[in-house]
Amino acid sequence: MTFDELQLHDSLLRAVKAEGYTTPTPIQTKAIPHALLGKDVLGVAQTGTGKTAAFALPILQRLSAKAPANGARPVRCLVLTPTRELAGQVGESFATYGKHLPLRHAVIFGGVGQTPQVETLKRGVDVLVATPGRLLDLMEQGFVSLRSLEVFVLDEADRMLDMGFIHDVRKVIKALPLKRQTLFFSATMPPEIVDLSRSILTDPIRVEVTPVSSTAETVSQQVYFVEREQKRGLLTHLLKEGRIPRALVFTRTKHGANRVAKQLEGAGVHAAAIHGNKSQNARERALDDFRTGSIRVLVATDIAARGIDIDGLSHVINYDLPNVPEQYVHRIGRTGRAGASGTALSFCDAEERAYLRDIERTIRRSVPVVEDHPYRAGRPGPRPADFSAPAERDERPERAEGGNRNGGRPAQHARGSGHGGGNGGGGGHPSGQSRRRRGGRGGGRGEGRPEGNRMAQGGGGSGGNRGGSQSSRGQGSAQPRPAAVGGHAPAKAPEAPPPAPRRPSPKWF
Repeated sequence: MTFDELQLHDSLLRAVKAEGYTTPTPIQTKAIPHALLGKDVLGVAQTGTGKTAAFALPILQRLSAKAPANGARPVRCLVLTPTRELAGQVGESFATYGKHLPLRHAVIFGGVGQTPQVETLKRGVDVLVATPGRLLDLMEQGFVSLRSLEVFVLDEADRMLDMGFIHDVRKVIKALPLKRQTLFFSATMPPEIVDLSRSILTDPIRVEVTPVSSTAETVSQQVYFVEREQKRGLLTHLLKEGRIPRALVFTRTKHGANRVAKQLEGAGVHAAAIHGNKSQNARERALDDFRTGSIRVLVATDIAARGIDIDGLSHVINYDLPNVPEQYVHRIGRTGRAGASGTALSFCDAEERAYLRDIERTIRRSVPVVEDHPYRAGRPGPRPADFSAPAERDERPERAEGGNRNGGRPAQHARGSGHGGGNGGGGGHPSGQSRRRRGGRGGGRGEGRPEGNRMAQGGGGSGGNRGGSQSSRGQGSAQPRPAAVGGHAPAKAPEAPPPAPRRPSPKWF
């Protein structure tokens, strides 16, 4: 099947073909026809399967059929995503596919000032892509109305659950019109997500893409435990050892790809970056240079690397571990093809250890650890030995105080209650209680980021910032003085012994 057979408008087909796409992915083939008919869709698919286009294309076609004239533009489509990075990627997709249409879109998320976002909303938007926390903040302030909504998309629903956002999601859903089309996407379907889908979908069409979970036996896999700030040094060290002739390096973000390529060039290693912000000509030139050996290292994001086929590629390096295990399989599958041997090296910092566990469960093997390198960080605790089945995300840890669950993802994804007047939650930072207890007054919501959110925003008010996974209740409150007895001052309490010296907290626990 081709995109021409999906009955998309010419304006959309032109945009799709300009991106170099001719054949829809399985999730697009299955979901787009039903979405075009206005039916509710339940899509079970991982990141990297093309699911964004699976909902963006039919939405753009529907909204363009009755695009409003100049004047008021109420929000007619809401796409809810768990992280700012995913929100940005979805927003870019709407901009790319809708560039020939008279529609407007906006992306809103926490961790940054809201004023520019509010100004954009005031001008009117057709499609709003948002993270739950910032959306609720702006709804409460009266800057967002969903009364005219026609289409609602919940993207990566299971990740919303993992990150503790599911209660905010339910609040948003309560504000939606009952008459709407709902497109629901999730990589897995744990019981709580099944219940949520049943409560918001009407006679849905279920479409599913089977995830890839096996890796080639010809690929040697290794992992390096390293602090985040030491990754660049480790990468340069490995490349300058002379044992890596050519390498495809994966980063999680476009800006990260640019930084890594620039750092390598500065160290004398010929490198180039490819990602969605690069022009098609720039991407093709970088690929040609990599194939011919003019550059030794190609730094890419997952999206930009789709379709890359390099004969004889010796090494794939995961500079950032992917947050979806199947992406790891796709990445390292670029080497070790046609019976040839290949090597996949992965850098894992403290915030990515949960990603590594998910990967090992998915591929059903433990990735060997390289102990001897100059940038070695502390090792994590014992890793699971049972790889008989991939990890299921419905294996819930204990509830943290305040009702949020902190599990299945690195600690920076967790959002906590942060109640109490004296101390707000921190930023969900993996360093734990110390940073949370320093939190000041603030009412903003910090959004989880795959690479670790250190910008959880605090607004006005005295409520705690929703950033950590545990509440810091009353840490700064004064204790009542004991009452005087018989007119005399209370006896002075004996001095407490000096505290024991604090031991430095290990990096990996």
